[in-house]
Amino acid sequence: MQILTSKLYETQLQTILQKIAKENLSYAKEFKSYLDTIIQNIPTKDKKYKKSLYFDNENIKDIPFQGCTVIFYVDKSNSSYIILGITSK
Repeated sequence: MQILTSKLYETQLQTILQKIAKENLSYAKEFKSYLDTIIQNIPTKDKKYKKSLYFDNENIKDIPFQGCTVIFYVDKSNSSYIILGITSK
């Protein structure tokens, strides 16, 4: 399965990383690295994640991550996962 990211996700991630980097650059790098690992592991762990709180669709799921939520869509017809966005609390 292929993992794709939306432009919205990329924009939201950059905003979050810039905010973190203002306080601690090394933590921003660590945050991004760990997040990348979680995203790469979605194909093997997608059943572990629950249906999204933000959408009424069983194929849209949330990944809670260090005060943020990564939202992704399981596109079975195209054999892909689409990272829709990331929210910070």
